[in-house]
Amino acid sequence: EIIPETMMDFASNDYYGLAKTHSPNSKQLSYGATGSRLISGNSELAEKLENFLANFHESESALLFNSGYMANIGLLSSVADRNTTIIADEYIHASLKDGIRLSGASYYKFKHNNLQDLEQKLRNVKNGNKCLVVVESVYSMEGDFAPLQEIVKLKQKYPFEIIVDEAHATGIFGNGKGRVVEENLQNEVFARVVTFGKAIGTHGAAVLGTHILKEYLINFARSFIYTTALPDIILQKTLDNHTFIIENKLYRDIKKRVLEFKEIVSKSALSNYLLPSSSPIQIILAEGILVENIENICRQKGFFVKAIKYPTVPKNQERIRICLHLHNTSEQMNDLVKIMEKNWQ
Repeated sequence: EIIPETMMDFASNDYYGLAKTHSPNSKQLSYGATGSRLISGNSELAEKLENFLANFHESESALLFNSGYMANIGLLSSVADRNTTIIADEYIHASLKDGIRLSGASYYKFKHNNLQDLEQKLRNVKNGNKCLVVVESVYSMEGDFAPLQEIVKLKQKYPFEIIVDEAHATGIFGNGKGRVVEENLQNEVFARVVTFGKAIGTHGAAVLGTHILKEYLINFARSFIYTTALPDIILQKTLDNHTFIIENKLYRDIKKRVLEFKEIVSKSALSNYLLPSSSPIQIILAEGILVENIENICRQKGFFVKAIKYPTVPKNQERIRICLHLHNTSEQMNDLVKIMEKNWQ
């Protein structure tokens, strides 16, 4: 779906508006990588970006992938096998689920953010099986957080490793480093996936982990091995956007924008329908046909919002998903809430 230029964007993942900016450092750079990283597609810029990401995210290493989807399926399909048990939050992203299926591992879901259910599943893991717990640090259709500290504490009782998808935390939380670093858990997590298609405003992703994990993925992650690498122009823009976010502390500005929006909603008739979230993803529950009506009315008024319906979310849990950006003004946020409030029936 194309967002018209005339509409105010309250739907995209481009939280900082960097996807539409140009980088002066990108001139004269290649638009094609010519091959996979293992054949002809490796470059000094790719290795420079990987070194930067590893240092910035406080990880031993980083390995670039062409997208978050490819990172997730490459990671999970290669580190897990038939002798692995994977226990994942029921609301993890489809790319994580696809990676799990490709791995052939035994797969069990635990109720969303429910530590008791997670622990019950951990108790039932077959002796001798490797066990992975898979979560997202920020859930894209809920806007809430995984209880990372509490999950890590369970490692004292059960043998398992943790994989965290940081797609919606990258560039936003932990001074841009993500929620794992914000919680000081970078040494407790087996692997993290950070992505560039949201706050960073470009394309691609990286898996963060040990040097051993990186070497393993280079040799066994099929979505890394058998694809043309990212071109230099994307790599440079990704590096430049990270630098811009860090130098200008944009994560502070987006936090203020989120707090302002929550304050506006709290004074409206929508306050009881807003799910708790301190991320730029703000969720307002609206069952059935109401979500479509609200979406259509908002768009008629020039506000591009997105109705999320079954089967993306469970039945009777339909919602309006609002993504906040630095370019969304106070006036726009007030007007959007007023429009929804007026038509909430």
